[in-house]
Amino acid sequence: MAILLDDHVAAHPDRAALVDELGTTTWAELRTRVTRLSRAMADRGLGSGDTIAVMMGNRREIYEILLAAAHTGFTVVPVNWHWVADELAYVIEDSGARALLVGDRFVDVATAALADPRSASIEFSAVAGSGDLDDYEDLVASGGDEPLEDQLLGGPMFYTSGTTGRPKGVRGMLSGGQGIPSEIFQLICAGMADYVPNDGTTVLCGPAYHSAQWAFSFMPLVNGSTVVMQHKFDAAGALALIDEHNATNLHLVPTQFKRMLDLPDDVRSGFDGSSLVAVWHGAAPCPAPWKRAMIGWLGPVVHEYYGSTEGAFISVIHSDDWLERGGSVGKPLEVMEVFVVDDDGNHLAANETGTLYFKNAMGSDFEYHNDPEKTAEAHLEPGVFTTGDVGHLDDDGYLWLSDRKIDMIISGGVNIYPAEIETVISENGAVEDVAVIGVPNEEFGEEVKAIVAVSDPSVDRAALEATLLEDCRDRLAGYKRPRSVDFVDEMPRTGTGKILKRALREPYWADAGRAI
Repeated sequence: MAILLDDHVAAHPDRAALVDELGTTTWAELRTRVTRLSRAMADRGLGSGDTIAVMMGNRREIYEILLAAAHTGFTVVPVNWHWVADELAYVIEDSGARALLVGDRFVDVATAALADPRSASIEFSAVAGSGDLDDYEDLVASGGDEPLEDQLLGGPMFYTSGTTGRPKGVRGMLSGGQGIPSEIFQLICAGMADYVPNDGTTVLCGPAYHSAQWAFSFMPLVNGSTVVMQHKFDAAGALALIDEHNATNLHLVPTQFKRMLDLPDDVRSGFDGSSLVAVWHGAAPCPAPWKRAMIGWLGPVVHEYYGSTEGAFISVIHSDDWLERGGSVGKPLEVMEVFVVDDDGNHLAANETGTLYFKNAMGSDFEYHNDPEKTAEAHLEPGVFTTGDVGHLDDDGYLWLSDRKIDMIISGGVNIYPAEIETVISENGAVEDVAVIGVPNEEFGEEVKAIVAVSDPSVDRAALEATLLEDCRDRLAGYKRPRSVDFVDEMPRTGTGKILKRALREPYWADAGRAI
């Protein structure tokens, strides 16, 4: 028995539950594999409160692991598979992961990370596919078919970048270690039926390590939805999957909108898409022309949510509502209370702008793993938290954002914070001062640029730029790396010494028609 799967196995055991580029797993097969994996993990001493790291890619195994966690109580850290070995070793050490499961695309990075002393907590590792680690299939087969007697809820702890230094794990009630029975997750997932159909087909074409992609694929899976996945997004391929599998729903980021809209006319005209019930988007501001074009093409099935890894879904706005009042991120969900607060902690009235704080009426909250100070900074009081965004509520209760988290760069729907990048660049002795900012990019919305002041005016700036970019290639995932370096004689600073990044961004955004 795997309690989250039993109803679906009873209803349609031979129907596809998971489809990837390598094959298909039926509901009956999925229950068997999840039961065996859960038992294998338990046999190796993993249970409620323990942690494993997973660098798997968009393939069926990641959902087997997540389901095993949901029946065993352990925590899964879905690792960004663009990270290099240094970043993976950091997360292993910070999370205290006892196991590392990887897809064969990432064996080299995993092997290098495992050789790092920071990975000493790892007790075993396995690879799905071929590689120099133990075989994931042997791990599954070792578990046997006897289900665990006590099935406890575990789940993901996503690492999200912060405004200072390394990423931090966001630990919430679903992350495991709290002794919650697995069946509670069915009640939690029931609310997902408001967003996507329970008995539909989900197309996953974004990375499963992202919290939104997890929510819009794993939760529908628990509700009975088939999940069909692409490892790497391909616009034409995604449209083909939708039609081939009569997909009902998917999640996209604005960059993916743009790539679909840029497809040749014959590809777009050959797309049916009549099976689609909901196309959700979030994770980054979406240019209004792109969204209007998507609604015009697909119809009123394009919906937007506002949320975060820390706070999950906060508000939603549907197509018709957005067309009427474009710019709003919608009305807060019934379970979410929104407070607009000024710098002195006073609550503001409608149409007054301040820092946005949120409270979930269900009592759910989060903490930053190993960082009580950062956790405290994010909370006005217990259960009342902020993402750092600034905005207001209008007279009708709609939420509007007027500014973004300080200094954050959003490139292709991915949050990038400059501090980690600035640390790498500042270690070069020729660098006197550095600031990393986001500048316009037609495809991704923003790209990363480094602004550098040098300690010696006579330095060869072209050579230094090449060196700095090479340092970033060695130590940072590709999406974090600056595309270019610009040099200034002196950084603009406030009277207290803080770099005025807005002043640095202004020349690049002057003709972009968007606030900075």
